[in-house]
Amino acid sequence: MAKYSKKKAEIKISGMHCASCALNVEKSLQGLEGVGEAQVNFGTEKATVEYDPDKLKLQDLEKTVEDVGYGVVNEKVIIKVGGMTCAMCVQAIEGVLGKISGVSEVNVNLAAEKAFVTYNPQMTSVAEMRQAIEDLGYEYLGLEGETSEDQEEKIRQADLNGKRNRFIVAFAVSVPLMVLMYAGVMLPFNMAYFMLAVTILPFIYVSHPIFSAGYRSLQNRNLNMDVMYSLGIGVAFISSILGTFNIVLTPEFMFYETALMLAGFLMLGRWLEARAKGRTGTAIKKLVGLQAKTATVLRDDGDGEGLETQVPVEDVLVGDNVLVKPGERIPVDGKVVSGESYVDESMITGEPIPSLKNAGSGVVGGTINQNGVLKFRAEKIGKDTTLAQIIKLVESAQGSKPPVQRIADRAVSYFIPTVLTIAIAAFIGWYFLLGSTLLFGLTILISILVVACPCALGLATPTAVTVGIGRGAELGILVKNGEALEISEKLTTVLFDKTGTLTKGKPEVTNIIGTATDDKTLLYIAASVEKNSQHPLAEAIVTKARDNDIKLSDSEGFNTFAGKGVFATVNGKSILIGNRTLLMENNVEIVDDDEEMISKLEEEGKTAVLVALNNAFSGILGVADTLKENTPMAISELKKMHLEVAMITGDNPRTAEAIARKIGIDQVMAGVLPEDKSAEVKRLQDKGKVVAFVGDGINDAPALAQADVGIAIGSGTDVAIESGEIVLINDNLLDAVAGVQLSEKVMGRIKLNLFWAFAYNTILIPVAAGLLYPTFGITFRPEYAGLAMALSSVTIVTLSLLLKGYIPPSKKLGVV
Repeated sequence: MAKYSKKKAEIKISGMHCASCALNVEKSLQGLEGVGEAQVNFGTEKATVEYDPDKLKLQDLEKTVEDVGYGVVNEKVIIKVGGMTCAMCVQAIEGVLGKISGVSEVNVNLAAEKAFVTYNPQMTSVAEMRQAIEDLGYEYLGLEGETSEDQEEKIRQADLNGKRNRFIVAFAVSVPLMVLMYAGVMLPFNMAYFMLAVTILPFIYVSHPIFSAGYRSLQNRNLNMDVMYSLGIGVAFISSILGTFNIVLTPEFMFYETALMLAGFLMLGRWLEARAKGRTGTAIKKLVGLQAKTATVLRDDGDGEGLETQVPVEDVLVGDNVLVKPGERIPVDGKVVSGESYVDESMITGEPIPSLKNAGSGVVGGTINQNGVLKFRAEKIGKDTTLAQIIKLVESAQGSKPPVQRIADRAVSYFIPTVLTIAIAAFIGWYFLLGSTLLFGLTILISILVVACPCALGLATPTAVTVGIGRGAELGILVKNGEALEISEKLTTVLFDKTGTLTKGKPEVTNIIGTATDDKTLLYIAASVEKNSQHPLAEAIVTKARDNDIKLSDSEGFNTFAGKGVFATVNGKSILIGNRTLLMENNVEIVDDDEEMISKLEEEGKTAVLVALNNAFSGILGVADTLKENTPMAISELKKMHLEVAMITGDNPRTAEAIARKIGIDQVMAGVLPEDKSAEVKRLQDKGKVVAFVGDGINDAPALAQADVGIAIGSGTDVAIESGEIVLINDNLLDAVAGVQLSEKVMGRIKLNLFWAFAYNTILIPVAAGLLYPTFGITFRPEYAGLAMALSSVTIVTLSLLLKGYIPPSKKLGVV
């Protein structure tokens, strides 16, 4: 066996049921090139793998386990990091955390100043990650949730105040000195000594954070912008000192006020950037602010009476009866026991109209009770509440990166070496080859070092993703990752499930046609069988029977045939209920007259439920599922976006075509069994289509997972378990359109940000290098270069912040 550098991984596995499962995983791992030895212990549910880190990563091992059908048990943490100033800082932290054994994924968001880490707790710990971050010279500010919002705000404000004080000192000293210099005021003492004496302490105070960060970066063999800025302002100040004392340089080399002003502009830029970045996370802060602090719980006082007790929301238990008065925030998720009131759910669903709640209605923590008193039973508490799941999902999404970010990441990795090369080449070219003065050469060198800014490249994507995904959450549209944003922009086809998506999913029996029995008997036997089923059509039949006061009988031998129907015995008679396929498979004859009645119902867009008694055709139940009010509008909007729209259903072609005509869909896939929906999605993908599948997220999970973008609509409170990449809290088809529109808007803003970031550096670095000087006499003074650098990052963040007010066109239609 070839030699390789050994590394050992321990992977916790879920979903193994027997020793053969363990053997299956073991064989799959041993089959990977680079794996020396793999052992899977079924008892401990762990895989111990010895592998070559040059050929494989931990993610590859975990993916292999998942590909054979088992789960990998990992933990995720969000680490708040202080001291990051540019995209190079992001790369350094991602690099050092990614090298820790047990860390499978790291994404650092410069805008949010957070590291999103997925790790194996068997192999590493947060303490090890903290040590790695601090060894790099950055601040470990704790895990998300460890510090209160008030504490975080105090830390952020202290940082802002420090930056503000530094640039105020810088400008307060440098501006008067610059006026003094340019006015040509003659002083009775040596100007150079005076400038040194006045600027040295302010310069140390203002530039200390820059030099410290640059030094730490060099210690860890990293080049970041702090190194560049340290070189720029350091060359300016040291040249001035050398000139003052006639060491190599002469007194004309006086950059004291320039060096101080440069440091001031750097601090001003970071202050503006920090202020703007703080606003990118307001969506999360709003969501966190929705969480109630206390709850009024009815606890037994010993006499069987419920005593009102106010407790911290953390002390609410599942099963507690909770009382909510008008104007109070509902503390946890639950179901109303008594009372009636309107509840404002706009903060969760994005819908402005309050929802009526009464006995049996579900309520969601974080929403506001308006006019009545509600008593409800707590069903989900703590991290299981809808609001907690939304916060977790949005935080995770904001830590992801769309593939387009790779462009910026690649550019940043070459940025600083390229800029250093340009700066040195420009200095050599002007001073040694073109014969400029040393003063001019140094000015060019300093300007290039200061004007170059990869920060704008580093901020272009994360700021837009953070703000855009936060805005989506406010609108009730939860985008799970940055990749979904990018793919949504490239969609060609949107495929809709019918029942529960295009329709309300609550069908009603509209026709009862007994052929071999009377209508009431037909309904009786059908409902007696269907009461055992959870299918929406079955529920409609049972509801119709109960509405007609028909007493149902018990059935025996109940069995279901997926996508076809059901069978049972009632009062000793065998009953088949379903579609043509089921009856034909059981040799039940359907005569022409009956077929004509079935066809007529289907042409009206109704589902014909066929009933056979003792293998003889006995009648038809016509069932209609009402279309959602906004379905035609949503389809129309997608067509305006030049997207192909298709419908998939288990209904027969005639019924499916009738419904499709009503809502403007041309392409229909009918008679598709639930398990075959994902295959239909795959068939479209094989034709080169980029497909979004829109379904209710329950029985559509395989198709949602197969689609390029899965959109789970009307998911209600189960937001964390849906298969879709985009989860819609509201049961509103226009929100599916809004999700695509939001994705396009965010991706458009990312591209605009990247354009300006690249354009800024492409234009200003050559200008700073003196490219326009021979023809137009234009060059950059270092202090102007510093100002331009400061404004570049602020521009990018501001462009992203404009997304905060974005309302998708389809959302506006929904409001109208």
